[in-house]
Amino acid sequence: MIPASFDYLTADSVEQAIGLLKQHGDEAKLLAGGHSLLPMMKLRLARPNVLIDLRNVAGMRGIKTTARGLEIGALTTHAAVAQSTEVSAYAPLLAEAAAAVGDVQVRHCGTLGGSAAHADAAADEPAALLALEAQFEIAGASGVRTVAARDFFVDMFTTALGPNDVLTAVILPRAFPASAYAKLPHPASHYPVVGAACALAVSGGSIEGARIAITGVGSVPFRATHVEGLLAGIPVHDRKKMESLCAEAARGVEARSDAYAGAEYRVAMADVMAARAVLAAAERAR
Repeated sequence: MIPASFDYLTADSVEQAIGLLKQHGDEAKLLAGGHSLLPMMKLRLARPNVLIDLRNVAGMRGIKTTARGLEIGALTTHAAVAQSTEVSAYAPLLAEAAAAVGDVQVRHCGTLGGSAAHADAAADEPAALLALEAQFEIAGASGVRTVAARDFFVDMFTTALGPNDVLTAVILPRAFPASAYAKLPHPASHYPVVGAACALAVSGGSIEGARIAITGVGSVPFRATHVEGLLAGIPVHDRKKMESLCAEAARGVEARSDAYAGAEYRVAMADVMAARAVLAAAERAR
């Protein structure tokens, strides 16, 4: 499988990347790691005439704690996120999701920002970021803005990023040490057939608030708000109650279907994965 011909450019700064996007318009795509875009190009599902590589842009890698929360550069690799002690303490859910991405090569080359911007309907980290109520720092021709996760993921392969925008950082404004990720992986691709991310706020041994995001079922990761509401007030030691309340996690969502897993199966597995993620998060709370 060979992609169609294209021109390759490198950007040394965010400003230069924005300028190149403006110059080449719809013909250009940003390259943040390549492990989502390049397979699509090989299949001729994507045919950009220009690739703008961000690897030389300074300041877009690394993990640090600031007044805004835990900030992760968009070019930080999945492996770096998975291995970070800061991420594991602040939001173990994200470390688990990053560790579940693809294989070793993908995790060491692919990036958190690239995965988020690509917005595959079956990807691990977007669901984790949705459950963690992440914020996305975006640089564009008119300046820098921040977009909440609930508004960032619009549809399959579609985000709030404009044609001349560069995703520069992902911000986790709040720590969720009681959080976990569970997925049913496809045996060949390791993509989640269905995955569930759970972040719990716990007070006095009971769930004060739950945030559950599901991936692999619909065209975009979504919050299981029905289940979230039911879990409020449940003691974290009541495993049977929590598990029983995770039914209908995909309520109201039009489920996808393919040769490997039908829509009905995906809907059923959403309940199973949601329950596993909730129970694992509750175990961390205890």
